[in-house]
Amino acid sequence: MTKSQADVVRAALEILDERGAEAVSMRAIAQKLDVRMNTVLWHVKTKARLEELMADAIVAGVSLAGLPRRWHDRAAEIVRRYRQALLAHRDGAAVVAGTYAAEPATLDTAEALVTALLDGGLSERDAAWTCWGLIYFVLGLAQEEQALPAGSRDLAVGERPSLRRVLPFLAEESFDERFEFGVARLLAR
Repeated sequence: MTKSQADVVRAALEILDERGAEAVSMRAIAQKLDVRMNTVLWHVKTKARLEELMADAIVAGVSLAGLPRRWHDRAAEIVRRYRQALLAHRDGAAVVAGTYAAEPATLDTAEALVTALLDGGLSERDAAWTCWGLIYFVLGLAQEEQALPAGSRDLAVGERPSLRRVLPFLAEESFDERFEFGVARLLAR
């Protein structure tokens, strides 16, 4: 049976979900698809290209249907869905953060987010930079959430008085609350 680029990306995502980002390789994909490595390379050319396609496939999990009409609610919902798409795949945030994928799903999500921000009256520059700020925030928080072993929040801050004051809040694993707090701050006008 002939394999396609979509088959290669699908196999790569299956390996990602089963064994993590470190396990994704051209050889592992070839084994999963029961093809030669040349077949995989024919469709994706390089590991960097594979990662771009994987990132876009992860971001394709962001549904842009049924978004709220109000710009603020729409922007917040887009980044909520973006976070969920990242968290839907093991190491999903790390894969997306490691690329600069100017691919269809990634561009469609950015278009929807920037449109919401422009609809809110932000200047072109502020809309672009707020979009980046939101994306970077979500990627960073989702990477932390996916990488943090359960119960590993014992922070030793030593003799740093300000950090000691806020330590109970730094040690919280309330990713949902931290996410909503950050989005609200980034969208505040």
